[in-house]
Amino acid sequence: MSKWIISVLLLIELGLVTFALFYLSFCHPDAVPVALKNILLSILFGGLGGTIYCLRGVYLNACVRKKWDSDWAPWYLIRPFLSLALGGISYLLIKSGLLFLNANQGELHQLGIWLLAFLAGLNVDKTLSKIESIGQSVWGIEPSKQSEKHEGKNG
Repeated sequence: MSKWIISVLLLIELGLVTFALFYLSFCHPDAVPVALKNILLSILFGGLGGTIYCLRGVYLNACVRKKWDSDWAPWYLIRPFLSLALGGISYLLIKSGLLFLNANQGELHQLGIWLLAFLAGLNVDKTLSKIESIGQSVWGIEPSKQSEKHEGKNG
């Protein structure tokens, strides 16, 4: 798949996520209950982070490094959706107290939660690694085999 098609699709997603963020925040702020609105905004901020990361990847690989490889097209198309999911999951981890075990819920400002959702979407690999470490420490769940293979390749 062409870098241009991927770029256009990512820009469309960026536009949709930005529009949804703006709409939920400013156009009809009371249309959705606050609890649902906060998780929706976290999901969208995660998607914003992932889409920006992918657009940056297209720019770096196609323009700066001149090493565009169309075999990576599925990654560019799937990753923003993973980022949407991780934005929502990060919200759940924070609100459940699993991400910040010593934090009082009153101390957590909503803007900080949205920022962490953005960062979760921006850096999917580190977020998944953190989720797996929480799973291991809280429930004794071992990291997935995919994580071990991925870490061995890059580390």
